[in-house]
Amino acid sequence: MSKNIPRDISTEARELREDLLRHSHLYYVLDRPEVTDAEYDALLRRLEAIEAQYPELVTPDSPTQRVGAQPAKEFRPVPHRLPMLSLNNAMNEAELREWFQQISSGISAADGALFQTEIELVAEPKLDGLAVELIYENGLLVTGATRGDGSTGEDVIQNIKTIRCIPLRLMGRFPRLLEVRGEVYFPSDKFAEMNRKRREDGDEPFANPRNAAAGSLRQLDPRVTASRPLKFFAHGIGTVHGRKFDKYSHAIAFIAELGLPAIQPTHICRGFHEVMKFYNGLLPKRDDMPFEMDGVVVKVNDLRQQEALGTRSRSPRYAIAFKFPPRQQQTLLENIVVQVGRTGALTPVACLRRVSIGGVMVERATLHNQDEIDRLDVRVGDTVIVQRAGDVIPDVVHVVPDAAHEQRPRFILPGTCPVCGSPAVRPDGEVVARCTGIACPAQLEGWIKHFTSRLAMDIEGVGEKLVRQLVDTQLVKSPAHLYRLTAEQLAGLERMGGKSAANVIEQIDASRARPLERVIFALGIRQVGEHVAQVLAGNFGSIDALIAATEEQLASVHEIGPVIAKSVREYFQRRDIQALVAELKSLGVQFPSAAPMRTGGKFTGLSFVFTGSLSMPRDAAERLVATLGGRASSSVSKKTTYLVAGPGAGSKLENARKLGVKIIEEEQFNKLVQEA
Repeated sequence: MSKNIPRDISTEARELREDLLRHSHLYYVLDRPEVTDAEYDALLRRLEAIEAQYPELVTPDSPTQRVGAQPAKEFRPVPHRLPMLSLNNAMNEAELREWFQQISSGISAADGALFQTEIELVAEPKLDGLAVELIYENGLLVTGATRGDGSTGEDVIQNIKTIRCIPLRLMGRFPRLLEVRGEVYFPSDKFAEMNRKRREDGDEPFANPRNAAAGSLRQLDPRVTASRPLKFFAHGIGTVHGRKFDKYSHAIAFIAELGLPAIQPTHICRGFHEVMKFYNGLLPKRDDMPFEMDGVVVKVNDLRQQEALGTRSRSPRYAIAFKFPPRQQQTLLENIVVQVGRTGALTPVACLRRVSIGGVMVERATLHNQDEIDRLDVRVGDTVIVQRAGDVIPDVVHVVPDAAHEQRPRFILPGTCPVCGSPAVRPDGEVVARCTGIACPAQLEGWIKHFTSRLAMDIEGVGEKLVRQLVDTQLVKSPAHLYRLTAEQLAGLERMGGKSAANVIEQIDASRARPLERVIFALGIRQVGEHVAQVLAGNFGSIDALIAATEEQLASVHEIGPVIAKSVREYFQRRDIQALVAELKSLGVQFPSAAPMRTGGKFTGLSFVFTGSLSMPRDAAERLVATLGGRASSSVSKKTTYLVAGPGAGSKLENARKLGVKIIEEEQFNKLVQEA
């Protein structure tokens, strides 16, 4: 202690820190406050005053240090000592039973003598939040990181510190090192309140609480994070030095003793039937919980058994997420409007009387096309059942019959574009009607969004609102016009300051050197997705050769075929497209020549589909397949050779099983690559 600081002041500061730590724990974790907000604020203000006068008394765990760091320029990477694994899903009781049988046989095979007793499981809510890791050294919070790719996350410690229920210093007898895993989440009631305010302010509402939590925690300015009412629940541990546990439930109880909010409610289940009882008891309460919950996590409790079962490349074998069914609600279909996409596709959208589905206010749901409208026989004025498919995307499930249904007029898509008035044509053999207007503003807006998207030219900062302004002000009348923009023009738009404008221009400049396959994909050719763009780039090598290719030459390329060949040829025969390519070249877009696609490679003739979470980006895995001569597809069919399934695999996995497609894990895929 400095000789300039009176002893009584130093003692008062220490006691204030301890009192504030205890009161924070009582209020934010246990929900049992002993003092009023005014009394807490008075204690905090007194500590702030002492620390302002004696800066030497400021400690890393002081409550005054929760907010105050300067905005960061970027998040630094943080490697995890132990991988942060994601969970496989069980979508129904049969899949959960299958997992239970697998772990039962797996434990027996591992060491039957060691595990003679019945398998003890722990069931707990599955929060739909953002996975993070907190690292405490000698009781002090020193690191807060996102999950990232499971091996490396991002350092968000300054933002983590703003979450009041996370202690900056642990209570009681803590180990030398403690890694705590858990979820940062957005409370359900606060989420609805925040979205209401965002609408009033003219901002886009968050799609769901998970997006809100992720967006809040990844703010470069901690003050923004501090303004959001984030909370945290711990549901696991990583590396621990100075303490050992026999069971997962013991570790979670210990975490709670240290002052961290541990996941609740939890239940120790002895056997499959007790898990089902917990699940069925929690399901009706999902909308009453203070957080978004999309299922139940089931874990083997004995840590020795967990170790015996081991892990796959990205998920543990000893745990699984038993998902709840999609949420459904009944509401009134008030209108059907037609939206126009970048390819001119006319998509009918159901306008619904606002209804809360799992805490998210739903006002619109896609009706896909005329055939789907006819199948549902949905009409304006009908009462409909709406669900959030995957708890995210609104979808009309069916119509609730009533006596007046037949008197309501059927909905027929218009014969002209609702935006530009050009004829709308439904080609033979297709389910979608399309606008034929080449200057349609709606098509242009969709095209620019696609052109700037991550898998295309990857121009950060050009979001939906900016694109709309660029089109509305006619600053951009084609993708090429993006490369004519100036920072001064952008700075004059709504919600665009000088710095933001300069950053966007910098991103646009950087996109000029994107690989050929990315530029081909960005052009928005019908029938040409990411993989087909790679095939075209690899086979023709340059944009000029692709433009000059005949329909026969295109169709002769493996994986192209007559439909895609016709679409590509018709696209590049258009004079406006030829002029666009020439203009892009003149503005510095490089269309770099592509390396020839490998033929006769290890994967020649093989077709791969990827689903679930992978350790590498999906597009990187698909490019790897292409370089080895194979094909990566987005959908499973009888022609699929392998489905590479990671954690979180959904309907593609189910389809592969039905079709008898061979299913492998990522580690098996990596082995195939290494052998190539």
